[in-house]
Amino acid sequence: MSTLKAKQPILWLPEPEEHDYPAAQSFLSLLLADHHALAAVSSLRAAPMSQFKAKDIFRASGLSTLGVSNGHVAKDLDKIDAGKPLSPLLLMRDSAHGRVVVADGYHRLCAVYERDEDALIPCKIV
Repeated sequence: MSTLKAKQPILWLPEPEEHDYPAAQSFLSLLLADHHALAAVSSLRAAPMSQFKAKDIFRASGLSTLGVSNGHVAKDLDKIDAGKPLSPLLLMRDSAHGRVVVADGYHRLCAVYERDEDALIPCKIV
């Protein structure tokens, strides 16, 4: 009999949490004028749910992964291990630069990638 512990499946909430939207707006206001950041978040609220593989989101964003030594990533890994659902990501296409901006959920993305790079991540994208 194998002594390896079965991996806990990654669970997701059906929609992003309400506090994710102001966090996304705060981040996006570093990249965009305030009124554009507000408009982007309004569009995210109305956007349908989608899903993409963790590795594809990283490739499209050009971001580096944070490891388990990051406290926020470690907390999200603990949530996964405890069977607690994570909030979907909020993404924005930056067509001018051919990238995807992770407006909210970077640490969750890193935690999921650490666990399974092929995992499908629910998200809203505009």
